[in-house]
Amino acid sequence: MAPISLKRYAVLASLCAATALAPLSVHAQQATVQDGIKVRPLSTSRIFAGGADFNAESKQQYAQLVNEAKEKNALVPDSDPQVKRLRAIAQRIIPFATRWNEAAANWNWQVNLLNSDEVNAFCMPGGQIAFYSGIITKLNLTDDEVAVVMGHEISHALREHSQAQAGKGNLAAVGAKLAGAGLSAWLGVDPNITSTATNMAAQGVMLKFSRDDEREADLIGMDLAARAGFDPRAGVILWQKMAAVSKGAPPEFLSTHPSGKDRISQMNSHMAQVLPLYARSKGVSVDALPPYRSNAIAQR
Repeated sequence: MAPISLKRYAVLASLCAATALAPLSVHAQQATVQDGIKVRPLSTSRIFAGGADFNAESKQQYAQLVNEAKEKNALVPDSDPQVKRLRAIAQRIIPFATRWNEAAANWNWQVNLLNSDEVNAFCMPGGQIAFYSGIITKLNLTDDEVAVVMGHEISHALREHSQAQAGKGNLAAVGAKLAGAGLSAWLGVDPNITSTATNMAAQGVMLKFSRDDEREADLIGMDLAARAGFDPRAGVILWQKMAAVSKGAPPEFLSTHPSGKDRISQMNSHMAQVLPLYARSKGVSVDALPPYRSNAIAQR
């Protein structure tokens, strides 16, 4: 009888693990059809992240980053033309943020520029945005390309991806622990061995979730930029530029970000949904739009 009991326990543990992870993708199948990119419900996984404590910690981290940059003379002053440029672009995008998250109407939006060669930008939960000067100078970004980058980063905050990732991480850890215990009982081996295998599997799941978030942010970022009067075709050029400066990146299946080729393909496949938004903002038809023109990438 004992072996049967252990097998049943193993099956039950595996089912519990699967059940813990299953809700993560249920709402991905629900969508409300609207113009532009479809608005989907926020992930229910974000409720497992810690709520107000998580958001408060994010604000504290941003404030600390800004203060440290200021102490190191790495915070670009408000009077700098690039800071004014970033904030002007943000002011055009922010009014459309509530379409994706109504709470954004009450966010304390901030935009800062950090003097760093790093090709990066981010938006913390609550609307705290930071650009690194490297992404602007090395990619020689046009306003449209800056808007696509900013829209992408804002989208992570609007869709509460950080909260959802934290919640998914907590659920994946529980699922991995249950599955490891069940597998150990089934095989009759050291639990440390099976826990290592299941933790690796859980990590792979989390990488997938992260790539999905990046893909969603790409599309919503184009949508936000287009509604604000920026050309969404800049997204394709942006990732062509990114590919030129990120050679040697890890394979997609081992990365938290999709490959540049994958992102460009997705953007092109949704261009028919976002290009009309841009044309509408300009008061013209899609056919009347001129070809997109970019800046040559900076030579290194």
